[in-house]
Amino acid sequence: MPLVYIAGDAWATESSVELHAPWDGASLGSVGQADLELARRAVGLAVDALPRAARLPSHLRRDFLRAISQGITARAETLSRTIATEAGKPITFARAEVARAALTFSLGAEEATRLGGEVMDLDHLASTEGAVVMTRRVPAGVVVAITPFNFPLNLVAHKLAPAFAAGAPVVLKPAPQTPLTALALAAIVREACDATGAPKAMLSVLPCAVEVAEALVTDPRPAVVSFTGSAAVGWSLRAKAPRKRVLLELGGNAAAIVCADADVDRALDRIVSGAYGYAGQVCVKVQRVLVHEHLSKRFTEALAERTAATPVGAPHDESTVCGPMIDERAALRVRAWLDEAQADGAELLAGGAREGNRLTPTLVRHARAGQKIVDEEVFGPVLTVQPFSDLDEALGDVNSGRYGLQTGLFTRDLENISRAYRGLEVGAVIVDDAPTFRADAMPYGGVKDSGAGREGVRFALEDMTERRALVLRRFGP
Repeated sequence: MPLVYIAGDAWATESSVELHAPWDGASLGSVGQADLELARRAVGLAVDALPRAARLPSHLRRDFLRAISQGITARAETLSRTIATEAGKPITFARAEVARAALTFSLGAEEATRLGGEVMDLDHLASTEGAVVMTRRVPAGVVVAITPFNFPLNLVAHKLAPAFAAGAPVVLKPAPQTPLTALALAAIVREACDATGAPKAMLSVLPCAVEVAEALVTDPRPAVVSFTGSAAVGWSLRAKAPRKRVLLELGGNAAAIVCADADVDRALDRIVSGAYGYAGQVCVKVQRVLVHEHLSKRFTEALAERTAATPVGAPHDESTVCGPMIDERAALRVRAWLDEAQADGAELLAGGAREGNRLTPTLVRHARAGQKIVDEEVFGPVLTVQPFSDLDEALGDVNSGRYGLQTGLFTRDLENISRAYRGLEVGAVIVDDAPTFRADAMPYGGVKDSGAGREGVRFALEDMTERRALVLRRFGP
């Protein structure tokens, strides 16, 4: 019987969808689909649980998050294989994601005991002598989380961990392609609730149709919406919930700038991995390489060789770097963008072959602004390369686009680093690595069409909580 998780309990659904593995199309079984009634019930239970959850002492919130982290670690290989199967993610990448998710909840456990406030004297006027204000952070309210397919565990963790650290229940709508990982996590969270006494309604997981997800967003009861996905959908959801806190982690079009003094071998290693790993289905994947003209010829030749040599294969093969795309429609879109660019003068130096949802790692030169592979988020195993003569030229090229998530900068020159940090309109500049780099404790997010707000447990906590003030009028020495 198809099921969903509502407040920690499995609920039967009237409708379901059949899941298929991206690699070979094998059936993965049926997954329940929550209707509007179940969605409203899940929100209601979360709202009812909020007062109790918000009053949980920090040691209990810490223990709850630790228990989730430990539960993930105990099931690490099973979760990794689930991710590899339903998301088509190479198994080595899937294992890394599971380890990161365990860390994310562990970071949440630490932040749960650090969630403090401040005291400020208010004696700026004679009439306010002796007055002080004390502040503390409290949950803004129930969180609705909507997550994508490409990190079905760790991007969920980045919604849940800060909410749980603050004492806020979450209603999660996982990606339709990868609900099995989220449902497995729901069982781990339920065990952690039982072990620590946290309310079962800390988490509901509702695979559902788009219209049901929109109803979750527009329901007046949740106070926070945290969305990771495409820019078009994210900004649309924000417009539909203008009175809520809507946190958006959206698309990217990340560049790697290779300066004349760069460590070339390191740059090649990191760029190839960041461009083609997991078929490029990462919002901070390397999409554009801007290489100094003094290095351009030999760097491009080496990049083409490494592109052609990138291991391609089945997700469960330990050597695979580039597996399938999530479905054939995604691969057809990317191939169509390549066709458009080629018709407009772009040249394929390696790759470009498509079979079903499998697209070989592809390197392109002579691409230019106005082509989708340059202007839009490819979200596939495609990389463009172009020379630049001056760093300001490269920085201007990066800033000319509508996205601003992260940029990689390969240089050993502190002046180059300073110029890039001051001049780039992005959420982060990554020095001596690809823009794909993300550590789970760091602030992560972008500007322009790449989103609003920041992830990273400590930073997301700020967006999921309110400052509540207590003024004491007679608090003198």
